[in-house]
Amino acid sequence: MDISLFQLVVICATIAVVLGFGIRAARSVHSTKGFSVGGRSAGVPLVAGGIAGTCVGGGATVGTAQLAATVGLSAWWFTIGSGVGLIIMGLFYARPLRRTALETIPQFLAQNFGLTCGVFSSIVSSIGILFSAVASCLPAIYIIAAIFGIPFLPATVLLILTVAAYAFFGGMKSAGVGGILKMIVIWSTMAIAGVMAAHSLFADPAVAAALPEGAFSLLHGDMSHILANFSSVVIGMLCTQSYIQAIFSASNPRTASVAAFTAALISLPVGLPCAMVGIYMGAAHPEITPILLLPTYLLTEQPSLLGGIAMGGIMLSLIGSIAGLSLGIGTMLSRDIFHRARVTLRARKIHKLAEDPASQAIDITEIPTVNHPYHLSELAVTRLIVLLTITLAAFIALVNEGSQVLFWNFLSMALRSGGIFLPLSFAIFAPGTITAMSATDRRRPHRRLPRRRRQPALLRPRRQRPLPHPVLAAPSLMIRQSSAGRCFPISVMDLQSKCNSS
Repeated sequence: MDISLFQLVVICATIAVVLGFGIRAARSVHSTKGFSVGGRSAGVPLVAGGIAGTCVGGGATVGTAQLAATVGLSAWWFTIGSGVGLIIMGLFYARPLRRTALETIPQFLAQNFGLTCGVFSSIVSSIGILFSAVASCLPAIYIIAAIFGIPFLPATVLLILTVAAYAFFGGMKSAGVGGILKMIVIWSTMAIAGVMAAHSLFADPAVAAALPEGAFSLLHGDMSHILANFSSVVIGMLCTQSYIQAIFSASNPRTASVAAFTAALISLPVGLPCAMVGIYMGAAHPEITPILLLPTYLLTEQPSLLGGIAMGGIMLSLIGSIAGLSLGIGTMLSRDIFHRARVTLRARKIHKLAEDPASQAIDITEIPTVNHPYHLSELAVTRLIVLLTITLAAFIALVNEGSQVLFWNFLSMALRSGGIFLPLSFAIFAPGTITAMSATDRRRPHRRLPRRRRQPALLRPRRQRPLPHPVLAAPSLMIRQSSAGRCFPISVMDLQSKCNSS
């Protein structure tokens, strides 16, 4: 794929401007909540930009053009399904989810079905979202390798560094700001490219004669296969952490609902011009690698300035999609698994220390706290998981070069919808139904116990006055840290007298 120096400069400048705005937005992020949900103060543009910026990635652009070269306009069903899913989200799901003031879908499921369901859904969702990130990494590696003329491995490393710069520092705020800017670029340039590709299809008789049968039919192909893919995309959009996380970042439930509708209007039409470009290039240039049809058209069939800006927008769509999906995985694993494991470990250490007051001096570093010498803040853990997710998705794509982009998207949506959709819908529309039914089933085999008779007042044990500090309710010891970093037991009576004297 030939590219001029001017086009390369325009592509790099477009990417640099958007990345600069994203990194600038990251300066206000100083906490885990600010990183994952933007401080819950985002308006409609920022929430819609975060959703659309993640949704419109490799599958909606390069993947649609790649599939359209063989199946025609029916490749548009992926973005149609994305838009329909976001409309349903805005109608029924956005408001009740935003009212919970949570950060992840597994937290919401754990509230309704227990901790085990939350952990299971976190793992299943993370695997499904990882496959979507792979779908955006595939064309990004091909495009970087073709533009700079480098092998796939250096292109993979360059992609990891670029995506990390986009999402590592600012989280949801960077994703929202970058999503707004990249959608402006994609909408303006791809609309022109789609119109010019459609004109070329009918203006050149040789190209029109080479078109496959049913190229302009949305229903071309196996209907059961089309409906299955469409359903998986619609349902998958409703239970993907990356999109729900943008809903959680909204300032109020109404903003979340309006933002979902706005994102649907932005993302649904994007697949049409990409499909037209794929149909044209598949008929006019069948020798080109299908995954490079859209980039080749933008760089060879469009004016240099317009093609360079459009190519920069395509790269931004891939980078933003990988970043947003990785942010969803990082938030789930950090909040629902790592944070919970840390709290459990800390509680076990303290309980073990409280149960053995006669033990020798105990090293304070055995209890993981904020003062632990190797302690990682939750924000640092989230960022580290995001970086590892980006790296893993890129290398999975490198190993599976040559595969269909939309295959990974449909696989990802099917995995997410199969494990999350029904529990999430029950938790929203019929909260407590499954839990109440299972509790009723557990009680059936047991005989109802007789009601306990209340004792007379004179026979009741006197309630003891509560101790002045909640930690004193533990067995009779407290922990005092010396200057050498060691801990020594203190009797409860001594500490209680000290509290009373103060």
